[in-house]
Amino acid sequence: MSRPLEGITVLDMSRVLAGPWAGQLFADLGARVIKIEHPERGDDTRGWGPPWLAEADEAERVAAYFLCANRGKQSLAVDVASDRGQTLIRRLAAGADIVLENFKVGGLAKYGLDYASLKALNPRLIGCSITGFGQDGPYAHRAGYDFMIQAMGGLMSIGGEPDGMPMKTGVAITDVMTGLYATIGVLAALHERDRTGQGRHVDVALLDVQVAALANQALNALVSGVSPERHGNAHPNIVPYQAFACADGHLVLTVGNDSQFERLAELLGQPQWASDPAYATNAARVGNRADLVPLIQSIFLTRGRDEWLAELEARGIPAGPINTIAEVFDDPQVKYRGMQRSLKRGELDVPQVACPLHFDSEPAMSEVAPPRLGQDSDAILAEMGLTAEDIERLRREGVVR
Repeated sequence: MSRPLEGITVLDMSRVLAGPWAGQLFADLGARVIKIEHPERGDDTRGWGPPWLAEADEAERVAAYFLCANRGKQSLAVDVASDRGQTLIRRLAAGADIVLENFKVGGLAKYGLDYASLKALNPRLIGCSITGFGQDGPYAHRAGYDFMIQAMGGLMSIGGEPDGMPMKTGVAITDVMTGLYATIGVLAALHERDRTGQGRHVDVALLDVQVAALANQALNALVSGVSPERHGNAHPNIVPYQAFACADGHLVLTVGNDSQFERLAELLGQPQWASDPAYATNAARVGNRADLVPLIQSIFLTRGRDEWLAELEARGIPAGPINTIAEVFDDPQVKYRGMQRSLKRGELDVPQVACPLHFDSEPAMSEVAPPRLGQDSDAILAEMGLTAEDIERLRREGVVR
C-alpha cells in the first residue's frame, strides 16, 4: 500500500521525545526520515535505561525509551559541531523537504544550520523548531522539560487527589502532544507549499502546547474566574464520571448524559434518583456530588468488578476496568486492532506499539525497526556522492560514525 508521505524527506535533528515522536509519525506516514545523531552517544534516550533491549549484547543494547519514538528512521551519526559535519548537513538540507530540530533558541545559528541559513539553500524547505518556551519571549533562552512544563502549564494543578500533592501524568504527555502539534503544523506547511512553492518555519513550544491542551479546564477557569480544584479520578464538569471501588477491584464509570444516568439508577436499585431534582440533571448532580457519589460507591462495593462491568455493558452504560499496561496488551480489542507489534532488526525482535492511524482500513506504520547508532551513515554518505575513501577519512577524523 502506498503511504501518504512517500517521496518526502525529513531531516530529524531532534532528540529525546517531542521531536522524535513527530519524526516517527512522518516515517509511519511514508516519509524518508534521516535521524542525525551524535557520533559517540547518539540520541540521549539510547542510554535512558533500564529496561534494555538485548541487555547482554553490548553492540545491540538500547534503552526501551529510545525504541518508542524512532522506528522507520535511518541513523546518520555526524558531528554537527565540526565544519565537515556542518557541510554534510547543509547538503542534506538542500535536498530535504522538512527539517526537525529541538536545539535551544539560537543553538544552530552558530553552526550556520538555523532555518534561515538552510532556507537560503533550499527555499522549499519547511523547518520545525521545538523548544520549551518558543523562539521569543522572556523565557525563550530556557531549556524546557516535560515534567517542568506540566507544572508550569497548569496540568499538575488539576492532577492528584484534592488533599494530596499535585501529580504529573505517568507519561511525558506534553512531549507527546507537542510532537503531534509539530506534525500538524508541518503538514499544513507542506500543503501550503504546493500552492506557494515556499517553505515555512513552524515554531512549537512545550509550554504553549500544554496551555492549549488544558481544554475545558482552561475555559472553566476563564469563564468562572476561579482556578479548578483537583478532583482525583473524578470529572470537574460531569457526575458520576470517576473511578469506583468494587468488592474486588476498581472500575471507571463515565456517565455522559441524563439517559445513561437513568439506566444507572435503575441498575443500582435506585430508580427514584432519575426523577429526584437533586440528581435528575448533570448540573444538579455536579452540585450535589458530595451526597450522590458516596451512595453510588456504597452500592458498587457489594459486588465484584467484572460482574458490575457486565451489567453496565448490557445496559449501554459506559464503563471500563482500570488495566495495568500488561493487561492493556492482553485486551481483546487492543489485540484485534494490532496495537502490539514486533519488528525485525537482524535476528533481534524489537517490540513496538503500532501507529493508531489507518487509511482505507490499512494501518499506517513503518516496518523498519529503530536503527542502531550510525547504521545508515555509509549508505547515506555514498548516496550523497562521497567515496569509500572520503567516508573512511571522515570516520578517522571523528566527523561520522
